[in-house]
Amino acid sequence: MDGEESRMISGTHPQQTAPAAKLPQYLITLAVTTVVFAGGTVIGWSSPALPELMSPNSTLAITPHQGSWIGSLLNVGAFVGALPAGSLADLIGRKTTIMIMAIPQLLSWILIYFAQSANMLYVGRLIGGLGLGALSSTAPMYVAEIAEDSIRGALGSAFQFMLVVGILYTYILGALVHYTLLPILCGVINIIFLIVFFRAPESPVYLLKKGRQIQAEAALRVLRGPDYNVRKELNLIEKSLSESSAKKLSFVQALGKRANLLAMIICLGMMVFQQLSGINIVIFYSGTIFKDAGSSLDPAIATIIVGLSQVVSTVVSASLIDKAGRKILLQFSGTVMAICLTVLGYYFHLKTKGSDVSSLGMMPLVSVVLYILVFAVGFGPIPWMICGEMLSPEIKGPGTGIACAMNWLLAFAVTKAFQPLSEAVGPAGTYWIFAVICVIGFFFVTFVVVETKGKSISEIQEILSGRKKRTGNNVV
Repeated sequence: MDGEESRMISGTHPQQTAPAAKLPQYLITLAVTTVVFAGGTVIGWSSPALPELMSPNSTLAITPHQGSWIGSLLNVGAFVGALPAGSLADLIGRKTTIMIMAIPQLLSWILIYFAQSANMLYVGRLIGGLGLGALSSTAPMYVAEIAEDSIRGALGSAFQFMLVVGILYTYILGALVHYTLLPILCGVINIIFLIVFFRAPESPVYLLKKGRQIQAEAALRVLRGPDYNVRKELNLIEKSLSESSAKKLSFVQALGKRANLLAMIICLGMMVFQQLSGINIVIFYSGTIFKDAGSSLDPAIATIIVGLSQVVSTVVSASLIDKAGRKILLQFSGTVMAICLTVLGYYFHLKTKGSDVSSLGMMPLVSVVLYILVFAVGFGPIPWMICGEMLSPEIKGPGTGIACAMNWLLAFAVTKAFQPLSEAVGPAGTYWIFAVICVIGFFFVTFVVVETKGKSISEIQEILSGRKKRTGNNVV
């Protein structure tokens, strides 16, 4: 090997002074989140399909009780799938794990398409949840590790964006085609994903962690462009990895470090407040609220409007997240959600008392739409990306799995608990409880969450460890 070739491999070519290319990062993020789009269809399927399955004309004759389990078993499967996924990604790689987890989603659609009983639907939803839960752990991790610091927030928001686009896709299909065609039109997306993601590079962080420096450099060149000097970035990643692996510790032992413990608290806290904000309840009952508001909209159209609101807001969030920062969007989101839930509670309080609410017909409608809009700006996308940003390589695998499993477990619990809670304290009291939780979430963000805008993984770890002073929208 001559000197010129040696310099090219080492990343010290004198002409390699160009800035990092952004397009490859966007394209590869689009490729990996195609499977997240597929996951969104898994979530969205129950909305158009269950009413048809429970109708008198259905060949399966699903009861409301069975329908409830068909909807909620997805969350159970996702909880189980999320737990080991991060550790599996540490073992066999981010890319390999993500590609493998497209298979359960595809299998779930096959089972649903050929289902002859409620039990087959149960199994299909459970298996689909396994894949979705695993992807919720690994896809944000992969994106955070391939993204340049300056656009990591925008790319990180692609997870939530593609998730809600997948949900909207299913809502639209549900209004246009017979529900028996949905498994085919949704399942094919997983095949498309396997094709478009096959040639994507593995995470450079994972490759360096495994001591595969040459492959890590090659992957980074694909991501940043051939004329970018990758050596500085590789050195920063290696520094972060060496600090994490200087002493081999178990996950529990690693939590003894201030940075790891604080990162884990933040990740778990964000997942808790995302689900306890009441988002699943508001979306699930949005059709009823629209009807109560006196809207003559077809329920399917109302559902599409809700899905479209999420998509638009997530786009807005992606454009702001690397400019405004994570914390300010979370604070704004939590504040407005609390106000919307308070107003919703007031409306149902008046209605329960028997007051005339005909003049307030638009109040719940506006509250629901605004709530969904601001959720998609802050508490929707940011908790997913924070795990990929804050957790050090030392605990990222199991830590991400635990945080995502917590999210899915709470999604299941909140959905199942809403009806008995509503019967105990009334609809108004239930929405007010969620409003109080949003307020608590605001203070958690203000006093605990660390701003990560524009910071490298190494800088984030220094802030979490207390070695570097918090700046920006941070409480010192």
